[in-house]
Amino acid sequence: MSEPEKAIIDDNLENCLAGLTKDRIKKAIDQVLKKESGARLKAYVETCVHCGLCSEACHVYLSKDKNPIYSPAGKVKRTIWEMIRKNGDVSPEFIKEASIIASTECNACKRCAMYCPFGIDVAYLMLTVRRICHLCGMTPMYIQDTAHSHAVTMNQMWVKDDEWVDTLQWQEEEAQDEMSDLRIPLDKEGSEIMYSVIGPEPKFQAHLIYNMSVIFNAVGADWTMPSTPGWDNSDMAMYTGDNEIMGRVKREHFETAARLKVKRIVMGECGHAFRSVYDMGNRWLNWKMPPIPIVHAIDYYYELLKTGKLKIKEKYKKSVTLHDPCNVIRGGGLAEKSRYVTKALCENFIEMTPNREHNFCCNAGGGVINCGPPFKDKRVLSNRVKADQIKATGAEVLISPCHNCHSGLEDINHHYKCGVEIKFFSEIIYEIMEKPGE
Repeated sequence: MSEPEKAIIDDNLENCLAGLTKDRIKKAIDQVLKKESGARLKAYVETCVHCGLCSEACHVYLSKDKNPIYSPAGKVKRTIWEMIRKNGDVSPEFIKEASIIASTECNACKRCAMYCPFGIDVAYLMLTVRRICHLCGMTPMYIQDTAHSHAVTMNQMWVKDDEWVDTLQWQEEEAQDEMSDLRIPLDKEGSEIMYSVIGPEPKFQAHLIYNMSVIFNAVGADWTMPSTPGWDNSDMAMYTGDNEIMGRVKREHFETAARLKVKRIVMGECGHAFRSVYDMGNRWLNWKMPPIPIVHAIDYYYELLKTGKLKIKEKYKKSVTLHDPCNVIRGGGLAEKSRYVTKALCENFIEMTPNREHNFCCNAGGGVINCGPPFKDKRVLSNRVKADQIKATGAEVLISPCHNCHSGLEDINHHYKCGVEIKFFSEIIYEIMEKPGE
């Protein structure tokens, strides 16, 4: 039996509810359904035969005792179908509930689309609902605050320009205790690589920048990082439905790389950021493909290990299992490369079941964890199946090459007492790699 949930109060949703009118709702729904959407939405809505084959694919449905309202089709029926059926004539209370459903009960992980006989993309439908809710001002407070941060600072953590540069110089100085000639090059034009990270790294996890600086310098990479806005590749506006801010953030990111005349962008271990630069932000800007090649960290580690540039002293001894982040595995096709990296680094690798593109979502991605503390218990209780999956491996360490996954898995690790240590690939690489001078 699933644990009972507490009543949830989100200040922004309550405040918006008080001032939301049916005229504004109708206008928002008409804009999205009649001006921004097209054949794709119509095909999905009219094709679904309510067969329920998507249900078993959803971790929320499975974790909530298979309550049909949490099935992918059930969530669509409670939101976008009702908006269409009533031709936009729905109440403010309905929009509030639709926002909660779309923002906190669906990770837009797309696992259900793999099991639908027609390939209906429920994630797209839920993001359409979020777009409508955004235009109504009905977005959970914490993720809306993050979108505001993107709008003002071009990063999700309100990191000021001088704080960003100070953090890089601090990590450079720290790393020079190990490698005296180590540098974190800033604004080096013509480099092969621009390395980009997400906002939480300088804010909370600067050691990850440290780790990568050691890796880049050890393999002799020609790399740089920007000192100006554009360094943050994350984009929570993508998940609030604020496509305008999403586009601004992605344009800044790519224009920064273009200004530095780099050959490619290597990005840190993040899933949603990868999705934002290769699949959503670029398309909103009418770029079929990113204007500068994007390489996820998994791809880069694979390249370094495959070519022998990255040398390992000895393999990692603890038993490990691997979480497959939705946006880089199901969405990015890096399942086999992530396993190559894991096996090259670790002595004892235990697969989760199911795995690869069939793996269960962390229940933190898709902007769900960014909806903040009010929804934390709901998020954790909606992912019991992931905890069961982790426990079944018996592994000591869980590798999670994605920031949101990492944070969400930490929450279920503590709540369900999974007993694993959660690490990024870079943390293991740093621990076992050969470093010049050793």
